[in-house]
Amino acid sequence: MSLTKKEERILKSIIVASENNPNKPEFPADNPKFPATPTYKIKVSGFRNVWLKDESYNPTGTHKDRMAWEIIVTYKDFLLSKKRGNLKGNLPTMSIISSGSAAVAIQTQLKKYNLPNIKVLLDTNTEEYIVKSIKKLGCEIYKKDLSKKAFSWQEILKFTENEKGFDITSSEALDPTTRFYDWLSYEIINSSPDYCFIPFGTGNLFENILNITKKEVSTKHHDLRFKGNLKKLRNCNFIGATSNNHKSKAIKLYSPHLPFVHFDEQWIRLYRTAGFCGPESNVYTIKEKYLDEALKIAESQNISCEPSGISGLALLLQLKDKIDKNKKILIVNTGKTKYN
Repeated sequence: MSLTKKEERILKSIIVASENNPNKPEFPADNPKFPATPTYKIKVSGFRNVWLKDESYNPTGTHKDRMAWEIIVTYKDFLLSKKRGNLKGNLPTMSIISSGSAAVAIQTQLKKYNLPNIKVLLDTNTEEYIVKSIKKLGCEIYKKDLSKKAFSWQEILKFTENEKGFDITSSEALDPTTRFYDWLSYEIINSSPDYCFIPFGTGNLFENILNITKKEVSTKHHDLRFKGNLKKLRNCNFIGATSNNHKSKAIKLYSPHLPFVHFDEQWIRLYRTAGFCGPESNVYTIKEKYLDEALKIAESQNISCEPSGISGLALLLQLKDKIDKNKKILIVNTGKTKYN
């Protein structure tokens, strides 16, 4: 089946400069660069060498813009498949469970390329300004009490009236732990920190970084994007910050059910034992008082963030007595969504 004129235009407009050439980056699409966002030094009392990887510089304000771009690349694959005659009929529609950031990032890109609107499953308690903002963007909204149970991809598609579509939340075929944040992962590990503090919500970013690290410390044939110190990378402690407090300000870190997370204690223990990362690598729960302190530090240094995004800094403050103050520390700020 041949493409319509509209689909031909869309296909030509989706330009992927390269998969891994740092001289031909693919993100952000309208102004590709590598690194795509800045890393700069910040002041944290008691520490001498703290840096911030600041994803708030992305188009809609968070690291989810990188995932959104990969969804556009997936639609390019769909279009090529249709052009070859493998895909029959209309382009499939995507569904996702979101607290807001992913929905904004993905829908912004879909709208730009004139692709099918995303169907978003929101929790019934989602704040109204978020609902209105993503609806204004063109998202199709569905609500469900997400605290009751973990929903399967089949249920997510059913609840979003999209049983012939695809659920981004769960799809392994999209390679979320190796592809969504691969360029970001290289930007992070190229800083060669001794400690790297990362927000842990869905776990995709944390897993992406660890998987890229495993790949680089296990091969002699390094990716073109890798410019880090291999010895330091092998010993880097990757620290995930999460929350088990349903009343936490870090609402994007807490979920009563994370059905599609691969991380567990055995997973990270194997990575530590095999020497893919530093011996202190793990995921910890943050305490609210340190989150409050981190937000004050961020505000004083004009860092754009939301509580979940700056949780890595909160965890550094929480663990400060256990960390060498002279070590190089990298905090990943996943940013703050720009709601209209």
